[in-house]
Amino acid sequence: MVKLDAYTLKWIAIIGMVLNHAVFAFFEVLPLWLMLPMYMTGGLTFPIMAFFVVEGYRHTSNLKGYMLRLFIFGLISQPFHILVFRQFMPNILFTIILSLVVLVLNDKIKIRPLFWLVFVFVNLVSLLVFMDWFVIGIIMVLMYHKIGNENKRRMMPSIVASIFFIVFTAFGIVGLNMVGSEAMIYQMDGIVMYGDINYWYASATFFIGCIAAGFLLKGYNGDRGKRMKWAFYVSYPLHLAVLGGLSLVLGLIDLSLIGL
Repeated sequence: MVKLDAYTLKWIAIIGMVLNHAVFAFFEVLPLWLMLPMYMTGGLTFPIMAFFVVEGYRHTSNLKGYMLRLFIFGLISQPFHILVFRQFMPNILFTIILSLVVLVLNDKIKIRPLFWLVFVFVNLVSLLVFMDWFVIGIIMVLMYHKIGNENKRRMMPSIVASIFFIVFTAFGIVGLNMVGSEAMIYQMDGIVMYGDINYWYASATFFIGCIAAGFLLKGYNGDRGKRMKWAFYVSYPLHLAVLGGLSLVLGLIDLSLIGL
């Protein structure tokens, strides 16, 4: 198995993120054959990101500073995130912050039934506000923290995520075929749904990327590699701004759907 350092894995995650978000930004004009590998590659991103969130939590000497950076860049990114996803939903940096709160509570609350009650409440909140990666993001981060066996720790969260997205995508495809919607974006109970069947077919490949991320993480050699402290922080709002701006220029965004 090829051995990979943290620097390489994080850049793989960034590339997957950009390709996946490009599908959201341009799905009306992208051919299916191109959407398929782009969406699949996007499945690599969050499992790798979540793994290193836990690594950062375990090794950081300044958790408050870490969370403050995430919050600041989350605020900067949010307007561009709305343009790309065509709706208001807290971006992935806020999901990571909430996941870090869960890790702190897991380590601080000694009464385990109380912790699991709080955990369920946090996940309900994430579901109600329609956070990026829904509840599965927080669950994955906790799994990366709690699973003891290292081989299982690197694979199991990806497997759980892949099952979640297989079910989610199946509901999307079946639902769209039932209503017979043509290619469009429409709102249902305040949530933007993607009515292009090609988008849903492309999203069916997401689980492949999730599984592949697990194998990549199994190849992680524990080395940090080159430092890239600010690369993700900067690339996250920057790529969303570029994708959202291009969507506006191409006339792909109906601003009335997102309340603008």
